[in-house]
Amino acid sequence: MCPVVSLPFSVVDPVTEILHGIPVTDPYRWLEDQNSAETRAWIKEQTRYARGYLDSIPRREAIRKRVRELLDVETYDSFIKGRTTYFFRKRLPGQEQPCIYFRKGIQGTDQLLINPAERGGGNYTAVKPLCVSQDDRLLLFQVKQGGERTGTFEILDVGNRTTLADFLPRGYLRGFAFTPSGNSFYYVHEATKAKRPFYRAVYHHILGTSFDQDREVYSSGEDQKLRMAMVSGRRQLGFLSYRFLEKIYTSFEILGMGSTRPPVPILRNAEYMFAPAFLGGRILALTDKDAPNRRIVEVQPTKQCEPLFFDLVPETEDVIQDWIITANNILVSYTRGPRTWVEIVDSFGERLGQIPCADGETPRLVAGGTQDDDILLEYQSFTKPTQFFHYSIPSGTSTFWAQTAVPFDPIPYTHTQVSFPSRDGVNIPMFLLGKRDLAAENHPLVMTAYGGYGIPMTPQFSVLVAFLIEHGCLFALPNIRGGSEFGIGWHHAAKRRNRQTAFHDFLSAAEWLLGTNRTTPKKLAIFGGSNSGLLVGAAMTQRPDLFRAVLCLAPLLDMLRYHLFDNSHVWKDEFGTAEDPDDFEALADYSPYHAVRDGFLYPATMIVSGDADQNCNGLHARKMAARLQAANASESPIFLDYSPQRGHSPVLPLSARVDALTDRLAFLCDQLQLTV
Repeated sequence: MCPVVSLPFSVVDPVTEILHGIPVTDPYRWLEDQNSAETRAWIKEQTRYARGYLDSIPRREAIRKRVRELLDVETYDSFIKGRTTYFFRKRLPGQEQPCIYFRKGIQGTDQLLINPAERGGGNYTAVKPLCVSQDDRLLLFQVKQGGERTGTFEILDVGNRTTLADFLPRGYLRGFAFTPSGNSFYYVHEATKAKRPFYRAVYHHILGTSFDQDREVYSSGEDQKLRMAMVSGRRQLGFLSYRFLEKIYTSFEILGMGSTRPPVPILRNAEYMFAPAFLGGRILALTDKDAPNRRIVEVQPTKQCEPLFFDLVPETEDVIQDWIITANNILVSYTRGPRTWVEIVDSFGERLGQIPCADGETPRLVAGGTQDDDILLEYQSFTKPTQFFHYSIPSGTSTFWAQTAVPFDPIPYTHTQVSFPSRDGVNIPMFLLGKRDLAAENHPLVMTAYGGYGIPMTPQFSVLVAFLIEHGCLFALPNIRGGSEFGIGWHHAAKRRNRQTAFHDFLSAAEWLLGTNRTTPKKLAIFGGSNSGLLVGAAMTQRPDLFRAVLCLAPLLDMLRYHLFDNSHVWKDEFGTAEDPDDFEALADYSPYHAVRDGFLYPATMIVSGDADQNCNGLHARKMAARLQAANASESPIFLDYSPQRGHSPVLPLSARVDALTDRLAFLCDQLQLTV
């Protein structure tokens, strides 16, 4: 189906730069200015064009009705475990945004604390619990507007349901800790309107006083490429400083709460991963020093600021994905291929066993604390929405807590795992999900992957995927390199200058699906967001002939300039930057925006972004939409779905989420000719 309105015109105003002796021309540099009158007028025309197509798709209301059924359900997330109380978000059917609740113990009733609808900011106001005082009396929570990464930070007196006058203005909160008395707190905060935006420091604030009176406890300096974070124990603070240079250099210092002495240096300019936590008077840490797949160690300081590490959880062939410390134990999650599991060791490293998990389910450590040995776990699979369980380590018992009650029947569907050779001969595993005739030929098929940051792709529930398999699609999820499904080497194989390996794996998956007659190019769609948006952008520019439709969400696409906006320079270790000649060669070779060629037959493409994206700036989507529309020689629609409120944080109200998912599914149903 073709758009019923005319294609918008995008002015070509080329800017040519010489990078490492090579001229690089950018025809739509002017679209980087989000707030210019020209850009706003262009966005308005793009929206007119997109709506002309999307609103004309048949059976939109049937799609919307099913999307509403799948999304408008009771949900839980963002758990925090206090001394005797659990804090979390919960959204009831019909509510636009989740509210903050608390529950006393595991048998208590859910009690409402904060309803964002009562704040008067409209449906785009979202709240989230962040930190609770040691006596469960005070709750720090975040307030966001739309999809922004930043937020404001307020404190609630839980007992009388009143918000204190003490709050931190809009910005990034890099660390926060209440003192044992609950009468003050320590914080690391980057305010968006700070007079010195790159000054990194820790401050101590006494409740009821002016922030102008706050005492500076420690500063790591003033530099755009410097970031500070803070971790805390019951009476200890740990200050982490990260310098994002050619490598990431990490320093760590500790200080007792209330102390006026200088912090004690533990680590200086380490070139390895170091993620510390406190257990009583002990320092534990997750690190990859001498352990590419990571290990958990106890840290013994030395005068030379090169601490001694004593293994508690030694490195294995599987990457440690996450960990939680309780009063007497350490819980550690691992992933290998399709399986994720949680090991229990005591606080001195003796292995105690595993937490039971059904085949095909992905467990996730949700909340725990050093006050006892109970935790919350989340479980989900391709066909089972999220469920939460309370697990007692001493008794080994698991108690149901809550669930996301999506009306989806899992019985007609199954998944299997196949494998295929990538271009270099390496065997890549892939999940296939659909109705029980998975071996049947010629399905409409949707595929995604991630391929970056060492993030493994495991069975998880997706409303988008659930809708598509209900309507006859096969879903494919290849475990391409760039993740860590098979150790850290799986990540490094597609990291930085090796990024093309991830794209080769993804394209090889598509070729295998076509070669085994599971689908045809006219029935194959791909989708992905953020780093996965880069993946599908690279795939469609390198092999546009393989795909019928591309759904590209909140992407990075101009890889020669991504690092110049927001805080994206911190991703240098993952991608490299065009400032380095060797990185430049690799980036220029695959950067999707620069790979678009005039006169090519490109697949139907829906690019999604918005003004509030502070991770993958909306400039990537705007420039790519303009470039593809100008270059495309096919009759397939290429359009931009753009919103002022949309960002990288998943906090849009229910009505906006229903609208957005309806549009995306209508696009895919139209292009794949699914019967709704």
